Amino acid sequence: QVQLVESGGGLVQAGGSLRLSCAASGSIFSINAMGWYRQAPGKQRELVAAITSGGSTNYADSVKGRFTISRDNAKNTVYLQMNSLKPEDTAVYYCNAEVTGAFNALDAWGQGTLVTVSS
Repeated sequence: QVQLVESGGGLVQAGGSLRLSCAASGSIFSINAMGWYRQAPGKQRELVAAITSGGSTNYADSVKGRFTISRDNAKNTVYLQMNSLKPEDTAVYYCNAEVTGAFNALDAWGQGTLVTVSS
């Protein structure tokens, strides 16, 4: 079993900042890529940012230059620093991790954390 626990969401005014954290725990041998997705009301879930175990990153065009993804491999934790937030960033943000356990590999998801940006 693998659990991803997110924290750091909340309400912020446009132009403000938030930092999301996601810690993975359980039967983990290694974690490959980790990432953040978001889903706004009435829209499909979309990739926000991803980072490999080696530190290579990928961002959605809509967040480039404003969001920064990072990870602490020793803590199995991924972060998303969100600056210059816009109302269109409002969504539930989900953490994702490609986990290799002792006997299997799986795609793990967190429960989601709500980010609301007011105008």
